[in-house]
Amino acid sequence: MHRFLRYWVPVLLWMALIFSASGDTKSSHKSSRLIGPFVKFFVPDISEERLEQIVFGVRKAAHLTEYAVLSWLLARAFLRPGTPWGRWDRKAALLAWLIASLYAASDELHQSFVPNRTARWADVGLDSFGAAVGAVTLYYFGRWRKYW
Repeated sequence: MHRFLRYWVPVLLWMALIFSASGDTKSSHKSSRLIGPFVKFFVPDISEERLEQIVFGVRKAAHLTEYAVLSWLLARAFLRPGTPWGRWDRKAALLAWLIASLYAASDELHQSFVPNRTARWADVGLDSFGAAVGAVTLYYFGRWRKYW
């Protein structure tokens, strides 16, 4: 039970966070009302066009990051001590990437049913790339920490 709580509960909580971010409250229209004033505070004379580019970039960076974290957490759970893998294994990393990518596709499908949200295959690609970044980062982190 301790291992489940330590390794799988973070995965489930992160998936729930991603799912909640797919709702209407995190739509582009609403999140830009948060990001825009923040940027304008530091750059008061920014043009609207440049501001839109920054908001777009921040939103896409968030996509990449949230799926990098999901993949990292999944790979961490698969590679935990006491499992058949236990140490770095490419198959476990690919499984983590695949699950995160499938979750990204299901997230976009969910967004297609939410008002003020749209589903974009490009976002699935970006999320899948983020998942790959997460798995690769875990590999190098593990090597740096001498886990494998």
